[in-house]
Amino acid sequence: MTYHLEFEKQIVELEAKVLELQSIDKGGVNLDEEIAKIREKAERILVQTYSKLTPEQKVQVARHPDRPHFSNYAKRLIQDFTPLAGDREFGEDAALIGGLGRFRGQSCIVLGQEKGHDTPSRVKHNFGMPKPEGYRKAQRLMAMANQFGLPVITLVDTAGAYPGIDAEERGQSEAIAKSIESCLRTEAPLVSVIIGEGGSGGAIAIAAADRVFMLEHSIYSVISPEGCASILWRSATFAKDAARALKLTAQDLKQLSIIDGIIEEPMGGAHREPERTIDVVGDYIEKALHELGSLEGSVLKTRRRQKFLEMGHAV
Repeated sequence: MTYHLEFEKQIVELEAKVLELQSIDKGGVNLDEEIAKIREKAERILVQTYSKLTPEQKVQVARHPDRPHFSNYAKRLIQDFTPLAGDREFGEDAALIGGLGRFRGQSCIVLGQEKGHDTPSRVKHNFGMPKPEGYRKAQRLMAMANQFGLPVITLVDTAGAYPGIDAEERGQSEAIAKSIESCLRTEAPLVSVIIGEGGSGGAIAIAAADRVFMLEHSIYSVISPEGCASILWRSATFAKDAARALKLTAQDLKQLSIIDGIIEEPMGGAHREPERTIDVVGDYIEKALHELGSLEGSVLKTRRRQKFLEMGHAV
């Protein structure tokens, strides 16, 4: 069953009407003109709706269950992808997947959070919320990339790091901090794309990169709107106000120089044309890696660290 957002209701109804008219026995009656009018109206409303999404609506689009996830990107963009498991300290974390592969002919390390696409896979991947062992696995992969001079691609899609007691007992905050440090210390090119949600330290742990891109309707913030609302207003019902105040949209963050670029999505969001979205993301990554590939590792590390140090002054 396809999932639809509330603000898309009129569009969905029109599209359903088109399918209904196309499937009925027309009995010699030509309905092509009527179908064309309805399709044109649906397209017009779709453009009007997605050209002026509110921050709250962008949050909904970023969380759309049909939006392409890490596994979809890895399958389409990475050849011979070989996942590497475990942090060599505690165990494996299925919420953060990473390994070796070839991106358009170039060997690389790729990693990112996987949310899952149905109930069993969401439970398996802990809804894309990594525990300490996930971030320690990321550190291990960063070290491998540094050792062998392999570029790193990270695809971010998480509501945040797992906040459970067991994660805190195993040093969640330390693991995140060390993961950020690993990003900043590596001398390999590092490109990150926010493909859905970029939640708090759980996201920046693998996104302290040379180039940080966001899909047009993705979000990136220090806390979820619901979490922010529960702290400031003591109620998650104020999430709409929090979404506006957090400046979490790609457009806000580009204006604040927090990210390096915005990747345009197909009209109606990435969930409507996932393969096209993935291919465009691949083009951005390829261009960035080409630009970074000519720089010495020490230069990359210095520039990357300086980039993040300057953000506080810019804001």
